[in-house]
Amino acid sequence: MVEPAGVLPQQAWRLSTDDRLWPDEVLVDVARLNLDAASYRQLRERHGSPDAVRSAVLGIVEERGKMHNPVTGSGGMLLGTVREVGPESPLGLRVGDRIATLVSLTLTPLRITDGLAGWSGEGEQVPCRGTAVLFGRSIAARLPDDLPDGLALSVLDVCGAPALTDRVVRDAGPGSSVLVLGGGGKSGSLSLAAARRAGADRLVALVPTDTEADAVRAAGLADEVLVADARDPVAVADTVGEQVDVTVVCVDVPGCEHGAVLATADGGTIVFFSMATSFSAAALGAEGLAADVRMLVGNGYVPGHAEFALDLLRTVPGVRELFDRRERHTAST
Repeated sequence: MVEPAGVLPQQAWRLSTDDRLWPDEVLVDVARLNLDAASYRQLRERHGSPDAVRSAVLGIVEERGKMHNPVTGSGGMLLGTVREVGPESPLGLRVGDRIATLVSLTLTPLRITDGLAGWSGEGEQVPCRGTAVLFGRSIAARLPDDLPDGLALSVLDVCGAPALTDRVVRDAGPGSSVLVLGGGGKSGSLSLAAARRAGADRLVALVPTDTEADAVRAAGLADEVLVADARDPVAVADTVGEQVDVTVVCVDVPGCEHGAVLATADGGTIVFFSMATSFSAAALGAEGLAADVRMLVGNGYVPGHAEFALDLLRTVPGVRELFDRRERHTAST
């Protein structure tokens, strides 16, 4: 770490990108970044043109030694090949392993060496050349042989969401009701599938457009597919109707906290996976609404989360359908 001294990597303003390893570290040749959805949306809205977005990402990495959006506080993860493994590394990786990191780019030392020349500035996935360093307490998964790299990266980027959804819904008990805000996205579709597998009886997906609603209905992942602006709490509550036991927030825009609170029954649980969440707004909003709800921060890590998410993709046709649809849309833009 370079600045400031004495803090952990995520909190640091800037990290050292020196590729001389400590004994427990791993050096990775980077092939692709996957930007966090909230971060990419903010950069696109702030900078407009693809060229400006590309310059902004490059500038952040050059300035901070990591991909850490100073506005959203989020980053993403990466795909690459292990170049060197320190003799005391506990990660179980070998030179030549093709991996996806399962820790945020906000705490991963990163150096880009090709100026992002291969990225148009459009889409969350960023082909690039460079190096990254994994610490002894980092997490990484070997890429599966049966899935395209881009698809695997998309799933692994959000694999914490379905694993924690599974745990929370099982804790809520058989026959629970679950609402997923942003049910048509990556984490949302996986969370719907996880909730179903965990025994949810009423499964509700809320999405922003009719087009997205049609896609989720065709995928068969929810009992009810509703259209509303997740930033409008009254519209969310009116559209959902009977309050649910568990609400999972997977929307990549700010301002969705109060709708989640209103839609959740007293004694229920809200899981916030979006990095656009204002946790002060969530806490104070619940207090102001006299809502007796438990609120959890999805930290992106649950033991076995990578394997769990990949299994959902492989075994639930609707999940694969929505991911493939998203890949086709990204390729066409």
